[in-house]
Amino acid sequence: MNGSRRSLCALAACGCVPMLAAASRANAQGTAPPLQFEWPEIVLLDGTVWQPESWRDRAAVVVLWATWCPFCHGHNPHVEKLWQAVRGGPMRVLGVSIDRDPDLVRRHVRERGYTFPMTMATDVLRTRLVQRPVTPTTVTFDRRGRLLQRIPGEMLEEDVLALARLSDGPA
Repeated sequence: MNGSRRSLCALAACGCVPMLAAASRANAQGTAPPLQFEWPEIVLLDGTVWQPESWRDRAAVVVLWATWCPFCHGHNPHVEKLWQAVRGGPMRVLGVSIDRDPDLVRRHVRERGYTFPMTMATDVLRTRLVQRPVTPTTVTFDRRGRLLQRIPGEMLEEDVLALARLSDGPA
Protein backbone atom coordinates (compact mmCIF):
# COMPACT_ATOMS: atom_id res chain seq x y z
CA MET A 1 0.00 0.00 0.00
CA ASN A 2 1.46 3.42 -0.94
CA GLY A 3 1.93 6.25 1.57
CA SER A 4 -1.10 8.32 0.61
CA ARG A 5 -3.42 5.31 0.63
CA ARG A 6 -2.02 4.30 4.03
CA SER A 7 -2.61 7.85 5.32
CA LEU A 8 -6.18 7.84 4.03
CA CYS A 9 -6.86 4.50 5.73
CA ALA A 10 -5.41 5.82 8.99
CA LEU A 11 -7.58 8.95 8.75
CA ALA A 12 -10.65 6.83 8.03
CA ALA A 13 -9.93 4.65 11.04
CA CYS A 14 -9.85 7.66 13.37
CA GLY A 15 -13.03 9.20 11.88
CA CYS A 16 -11.33 12.03 9.99
CA VAL A 17 -12.85 11.34 6.56
CA PRO A 18 -15.70 13.83 7.15
CA MET A 19 -13.06 16.52 7.75
CA LEU A 20 -11.36 15.59 4.47
CA ALA A 21 -14.68 15.83 2.67
CA ALA A 22 -15.30 19.27 4.20
CA ALA A 23 -11.83 20.40 3.12
CA SER A 24 -12.51 19.14 -0.38
CA ARG A 25 -15.82 21.06 -0.48
CA ALA A 26 -14.04 24.19 0.78
CA ASN A 27 -11.53 23.91 -2.07
CA ALA A 28 -14.39 23.53 -4.57
CA GLN A 29 -16.03 26.67 -3.14
CA GLY A 30 -12.94 28.79 -3.73
CA THR A 31 -11.47 28.81 -0.23
CA ALA A 32 -8.40 26.74 -1.10
CA PRO A 33 -4.92 28.24 -0.75
CA PRO A 34 -4.26 30.87 -3.45
CA LEU A 35 -3.30 29.56 -6.88
CA GLN A 36 -0.91 31.35 -9.24
CA PHE A 37 -2.94 32.68 -12.17
CA GLU A 38 -1.61 32.78 -15.72
CA TRP A 39 -3.05 35.82 -17.48
CA PRO A 40 -3.70 35.62 -21.21
CA GLU A 41 -3.37 38.64 -23.48
CA ILE A 42 -6.53 40.70 -23.03
CA VAL A 43 -7.97 43.07 -25.62
CA LEU A 44 -10.23 45.70 -24.07
CA LEU A 45 -13.36 47.00 -25.77
CA ASP A 46 -11.51 50.24 -26.57
CA GLY A 47 -8.78 48.27 -28.41
CA THR A 48 -6.13 48.57 -25.67
CA VAL A 49 -4.13 45.36 -25.23
CA TRP A 50 -3.06 44.19 -21.78
CA GLN A 51 -0.09 41.84 -21.99
CA PRO A 52 0.31 39.08 -19.36
CA GLU A 53 3.36 40.76 -17.81
CA SER A 54 1.40 44.00 -17.26
CA TRP A 55 -0.43 42.33 -14.35
CA ARG A 56 2.81 41.98 -12.36
CA ASP A 57 2.68 43.60 -8.88
CA ARG A 58 -0.99 44.49 -9.25
CA ALA A 59 -3.92 43.21 -7.26
CA ALA A 60 -7.01 42.66 -9.39
CA VAL A 61 -10.77 42.48 -9.20
CA VAL A 62 -12.37 40.88 -12.24
CA VAL A 63 -16.14 40.78 -12.66
CA LEU A 64 -17.87 38.48 -15.13
CA TRP A 65 -21.21 39.99 -16.04
CA ALA A 66 -23.86 40.33 -18.77
CA THR A 67 -26.02 43.17 -20.09
CA TRP A 68 -29.18 41.07 -19.56
CA CYS A 69 -28.37 40.22 -15.91
CA PRO A 70 -30.48 42.21 -13.39
CA PHE A 71 -28.05 41.39 -10.57
CA CYS A 72 -25.19 42.80 -12.65
CA HIS A 73 -27.19 46.03 -13.00
CA GLY A 74 -27.01 46.33 -9.22
CA HIS A 75 -23.42 45.11 -8.88
CA ASN A 76 -21.58 47.05 -11.59
CA PRO A 77 -22.23 50.54 -10.16
CA HIS A 78 -20.35 49.35 -7.05
CA VAL A 79 -17.53 48.10 -9.27
CA GLU A 80 -17.43 51.52 -10.93
CA LYS A 81 -17.03 53.15 -7.48
CA LEU A 82 -14.22 50.71 -6.68
CA TRP A 83 -12.52 51.61 -9.97
CA GLN A 84 -12.78 55.32 -9.17
CA ALA A 85 -11.27 54.68 -5.71
CA VAL A 86 -8.27 52.63 -6.90
CA ARG A 87 -7.62 54.12 -10.33
CA GLY A 88 -3.93 54.85 -10.82
CA GLY A 89 -2.86 52.61 -7.93
CA PRO A 90 -1.51 49.06 -7.79
CA MET A 91 -4.89 47.47 -8.57
CA ARG A 92 -6.65 46.56 -11.76
CA VAL A 93 -10.41 46.37 -12.16
CA LEU A 94 -11.70 44.52 -15.20
CA GLY A 95 -15.21 43.78 -16.41
CA VAL A 96 -15.57 40.66 -18.54
CA SER A 97 -18.85 40.56 -20.45
CA ILE A 98 -20.23 37.16 -21.38
CA ASP A 99 -22.47 38.76 -24.02
CA ARG A 100 -21.79 37.83 -27.65
CA ASP A 101 -22.16 41.28 -29.24
CA PRO A 102 -19.37 43.76 -28.36
CA ASP A 103 -21.36 46.67 -29.85
CA LEU A 104 -24.26 45.92 -27.50
CA VAL A 105 -21.83 45.86 -24.57
CA ARG A 106 -20.19 49.15 -25.63
CA ARG A 107 -23.62 50.79 -25.89
CA HIS A 108 -24.68 49.40 -22.48
CA VAL A 109 -21.44 50.57 -20.84
CA ARG A 110 -21.79 54.05 -22.35
CA GLU A 111 -25.47 54.34 -21.31
CA ARG A 112 -24.69 53.30 -17.73
CA GLY A 113 -21.63 55.55 -17.48
CA TYR A 114 -19.15 52.78 -16.62
CA THR A 115 -15.52 53.77 -17.11
CA PHE A 116 -13.75 50.72 -15.69
CA PRO A 117 -11.90 48.65 -18.32
CA MET A 118 -14.01 46.05 -20.14
CA THR A 119 -13.35 43.07 -22.34
CA MET A 120 -15.40 40.31 -23.89
CA ALA A 121 -15.21 36.83 -22.38
CA THR A 122 -13.03 34.39 -24.24
CA ASP A 123 -13.00 30.64 -23.68
CA VAL A 124 -9.63 31.01 -21.94
CA LEU A 125 -10.86 33.68 -19.52
CA ARG A 126 -14.12 31.89 -18.85
CA THR A 127 -12.51 28.55 -18.04
CA ARG A 128 -9.74 30.08 -15.93
CA LEU A 129 -11.97 32.45 -13.96
CA VAL A 130 -15.25 30.69 -13.23
CA GLN A 131 -16.12 27.27 -11.93
CA ARG A 132 -19.88 27.65 -12.31
CA PRO A 133 -21.94 29.92 -14.53
CA VAL A 134 -23.20 32.61 -12.15
CA THR A 135 -23.53 36.28 -13.09
CA PRO A 136 -22.11 38.35 -11.74
CA THR A 137 -19.04 36.54 -10.47
CA THR A 138 -16.29 38.58 -8.83
CA VAL A 139 -12.79 37.09 -8.86
CA THR A 140 -9.99 38.56 -6.75
CA PHE A 141 -6.21 38.36 -7.06
CA ASP A 142 -3.42 39.52 -4.79
CA ARG A 143 -0.41 41.53 -5.99
CA ARG A 144 1.56 38.32 -6.50
CA GLY A 145 -0.95 37.16 -9.10
CA ARG A 146 -2.55 34.51 -6.94
CA LEU A 147 -6.26 33.85 -7.35
CA LEU A 148 -7.80 34.46 -3.93
CA GLN A 149 -11.58 34.18 -4.28
CA ARG A 150 -14.42 33.52 -6.66
CA ILE A 151 -17.49 35.29 -5.30
CA PRO A 152 -20.72 34.35 -7.08
CA GLY A 153 -23.63 36.79 -7.15
CA GLU A 154 -24.33 40.43 -6.47
CA MET A 155 -22.37 42.04 -3.63
CA LEU A 156 -23.19 44.97 -1.36
CA GLU A 157 -21.45 48.25 -2.14
CA GLU A 158 -19.37 48.20 1.06
CA ASP A 159 -18.17 44.66 0.29
CA VAL A 160 -17.09 45.62 -3.23
CA LEU A 161 -15.33 48.76 -1.96
CA ALA A 162 -13.55 46.70 0.72
CA LEU A 163 -11.78 44.81 -2.08
CA ALA A 164 -9.52 47.87 -2.49
CA ARG A 165 -7.52 46.54 0.48
CA LEU A 166 -6.09 43.83 -1.79
CA SER A 167 -3.76 46.45 -3.26
CA ASP A 168 -2.24 47.00 0.21
CA GLY A 169 -0.64 43.54 0.29
CA PRO A 170 2.99 42.73 -0.59
CA ALA A 171 4.03 42.76 -4.23
